[in-house]
Amino acid sequence: MLKDKYNMTREQNVFLAKRNIVDSIWKSSHIEGIDVTFPETQRIYDGGNVARLRIDELQTINNLKHAWIFILNSLDNENDIKLLKSINSLVGSNLVDRAGEMRIYDVQIGGTNWKPDIPNEEKVSNELEKIEKSSSCITDMAITEMCYLMRTQFFNDGNKRTAMLFANKILISNGKGIISVPVDKDVKFGELLTKYYENNNMEELKQFIYDDCLTGIVLPSEQ
Repeated sequence: MLKDKYNMTREQNVFLAKRNIVDSIWKSSHIEGIDVTFPETQRIYDGGNVARLRIDELQTINNLKHAWIFILNSLDNENDIKLLKSINSLVGSNLVDRAGEMRIYDVQIGGTNWKPDIPNEEKVSNELEKIEKSSSCITDMAITEMCYLMRTQFFNDGNKRTAMLFANKILISNGKGIISVPVDKDVKFGELLTKYYENNNMEELKQFIYDDCLTGIVLPSEQ
């Protein structure tokens, strides 16, 4: 079981998230295979264009911007399927078939022969409640739900982005930090995620996220 790594106020965590929002979008874009630089991400975030990028790549980055703004404005909302669908509808806007709606057909996961079952909304909702009740702390709950949602593949696409944003909403609203995968760690993240897909054991992936992908502010009283 994981322990809370950071204990900020919500206001401190929101400040940190806003200050690092472009960095978080840049890192998420790299996980999706978009070869974009941080300055280019900043330019797109500010409403500019990067001619060398494809339209769908620009859309992905802009969608992440809108999804981040949404979760920062939804910190008092319930951590439920409704919120999850709202995040995915923004992540997949103009990119994904039936964005924001539960997947109803089989999908193939790249890098593995494992195939996720067709999701059941009631089952997923009950599992999220179960994780919330059984987790050792907020951080453990957020990371566990993130991993579970990634493997469940609840949506047609954008599941990693949606799950990470969902987890960050939980963390930020409780002052527990921000999850973002460092660019130099995204290959390791992909390897551990694929391993988890295949063996359904998330512990190694959870520890990696906790150790290498969770950031925050350590307050002077905690040092």
